[in-house]
Amino acid sequence: MLDIVAAIYATAYFAAQMGLLIGLSQVRGVTKLAAFASAAAWLAIVVGAYTLGGLRPGVLGPVPVNLLPFILLLAMLFGSWFLLPRTRHALLSVPMPALVAVHAGRVGGLFFIILYFDGRLSAPFAPAAGIGDMITGAVALLLLATVALGFELRSLWLKVWNAFGALDLMVALTLAVLSAPGTPFRVFTEGPGTQIMGTLPWIFVPAMLVPIDLLVHFAIAAKLKSVPSATRVLAMAN
Repeated sequence: MLDIVAAIYATAYFAAQMGLLIGLSQVRGVTKLAAFASAAAWLAIVVGAYTLGGLRPGVLGPVPVNLLPFILLLAMLFGSWFLLPRTRHALLSVPMPALVAVHAGRVGGLFFIILYFDGRLSAPFAPAAGIGDMITGAVALLLLATVALGFELRSLWLKVWNAFGALDLMVALTLAVLSAPGTPFRVFTEGPGTQIMGTLPWIFVPAMLVPIDLLVHFAIAAKLKSVPSATRVLAMAN
């Protein structure tokens, strides 16, 4: 039952990410359609690869299978950011509230905590990733609510939150790799490790959600780069 709920949640989260980032970007309609089609194609590839057993646990030997789609998507996203100015400008055209809202779905880090208590995911990855994601998502909701209620926000608060959210992802990724069963570099050897993160529906996290969240953190930092920390942001409209 938990796997079914997680599959629905992860798919909805991915759809929300795409809706915010593509739907609210200032690009032509045909470009948006192409971007939506690419996102749908990637989802289909991930589901197909794991459903058909093409990337079952152990098929890559000592390399965790979830690293392959993670690295591929990360390379495509950041490659587009650095090599294609139009892609970078399109992402930067998304309003700041939408970029912050992308991370609200990370309250779903609660799933990691449930998996930990269910004995399907080990510490320190599960508690660290779960709690960090829940804090990031909850603060994102708080920031959005603060703006919606008309209160002022200093850009420093956004910068601190953004740095925390990015650091949380980096720590989680490091702990996940160091907890992966069957690898020569595994450090945290107790329990099942992170093997479940290479199976459906949990593969959606490294194969889709995390790379996009990392890119959005990068975009937020770029938008805030020229804003003094003491500046009061009234609407985060840009």
